[in-house]
Amino acid sequence: MAPDGSTGWWSANIAGSPPGTDYAFLLDGGEPLPDPRSPWQPAGPHETSRTVDHASFSWTDHGWQAPPLSSAVIYELHIGTFSPEGTFAGAQARLDHLVDLGVTHVELMPVQEFPGEWGWGYDGVDLYAPHHTYGCPDDLRRLVDACHARGLAVLLDVVYNHLGPSGNYLSRFGPYFSNHYHTPWGEAVNLDEAGSGEVRRFLCGNALMWLRDYHFDGLRLDAVHQIYDASARHFLEQMAAEVAELSAQSGRHLVVIAESDLNNPRLVTPREAGGYGLDAQWSDDFHHALHGVLTGEHTGYYADFGKLADVAKSLESNYVFDGRYSAFRRRDHGRPAGHLPGWRFIGCLQNHDQVGNRAKGDRISAQAGIARAKIGAALVFCSPFVPLLFQGEEFAASAPFQYFTQHHETELKQAVSEGRKREFAPFGWNQEEIPDPQDPQTFYRCKLDWSEVARQPHAGMLEWYRGLIQLRRSTPELCDGRLGGITVRFDEERAWLTMVRGRIVVAVNLGATAQSLPIPFAASLRLWSESDPRILERAVHLAADSVAILEGC
Repeated sequence: MAPDGSTGWWSANIAGSPPGTDYAFLLDGGEPLPDPRSPWQPAGPHETSRTVDHASFSWTDHGWQAPPLSSAVIYELHIGTFSPEGTFAGAQARLDHLVDLGVTHVELMPVQEFPGEWGWGYDGVDLYAPHHTYGCPDDLRRLVDACHARGLAVLLDVVYNHLGPSGNYLSRFGPYFSNHYHTPWGEAVNLDEAGSGEVRRFLCGNALMWLRDYHFDGLRLDAVHQIYDASARHFLEQMAAEVAELSAQSGRHLVVIAESDLNNPRLVTPREAGGYGLDAQWSDDFHHALHGVLTGEHTGYYADFGKLADVAKSLESNYVFDGRYSAFRRRDHGRPAGHLPGWRFIGCLQNHDQVGNRAKGDRISAQAGIARAKIGAALVFCSPFVPLLFQGEEFAASAPFQYFTQHHETELKQAVSEGRKREFAPFGWNQEEIPDPQDPQTFYRCKLDWSEVARQPHAGMLEWYRGLIQLRRSTPELCDGRLGGITVRFDEERAWLTMVRGRIVVAVNLGATAQSLPIPFAASLRLWSESDPRILERAVHLAADSVAILEGC
């Protein structure tokens, strides 16, 4: 390779090498290293890279257009545990289930190359290459193409705040990491120091590659609160602008969604109004508030939640913590976001973090029971937020979702296992019950058991979710995202809550006995859980731990 002037770049002409050629880099006579922009690592992150012709795939999705995010129902899945095969092809074989369920968007947890045969994917090291055990690059394209053929948009979870420790050779090639910042997972990416221009180009180019060459319809950015950038133009603003430009050039609706615990509405405020211009963000406050009242858990970050008042504030104002004091953080947290529509926020009862980051990886149906899981689902799908559900949630899957890895370095294996126990210390969970992430059985027990969908209580839960999704998609006031049109009333002592959105009323009884809940107008039943409710004069009589959705007469 030859240096390109004084820019720091080196290049070589390999025009005679066909697609499928293996190659590596030698730096200063050292050992062979994979390409930081490798499109495929067929033998894993430590081995040689392989060239790929992105233009050779025969797409069939010409004219495809993703539904607007404001009307979306998102289904998050993990390729390795979603199907028995744990591959892109295995996931493709289950798409008809998602179509029948009624979701509009499939969100893949990270599929970028990471060490080992299995893992969550948040320790990726070759950001341009699909994980080798899931399939080849064209297998991923076939999955996306098949989704589009069935009317399903596809989102990809990407990680730009850090890289994994094993197989991470990026620092050998330039100033990709910063000594001024640190993340809980290791070195922070250099986005505002010397040489950061090329680092930003590396990451923005990666985002555009997934959208352009793999036809993804959007990206979910992991933990953007751990992306540190003091530049005048923040990295997130730059990425959002470049994705918007690609959207305009291609004529496709492309979106960028952030995960953040900052409670800062600037993330999803349009760039013209001084924001970063991201399309939406995950709503941790809504999840935590809902989880707290359904399970009664008040440890760790759940210490800030647990009252129906928190659920009500989230539904009416987006954030619970909008500048008020957080006992968990021991400081004021957030700022108001009630001026933004609800569809700028993704609401959920479960996701990979809130299930997987538990000692046993147990789901809400195992923690609080089927009845309360149905209540939580009803509030999610009738909320002003874009609803998201996590794989298996729709049929109350018995399989947990635990944290699993397959590292081969002795020190790293020990560090991961011990670090997992330290992470759970604030929650007071029994450390002896925490599965070892390195135990292969921790991974295998997380695979969904698809035979459950035909048995009770799983079949009943599946019908509940189908009904909720159909209701949301057929009822205009449930999709408008207008916070001003929401009225929430509750009684903490009697443990009931009602939410009114136009002519729709959601009535929830979390009390220990049956009771009558006031509603503002005469209504008829649309959906209900457990025993049949009784409609009274401007009231509904509900059994304990049940929910009814009514429509005004």
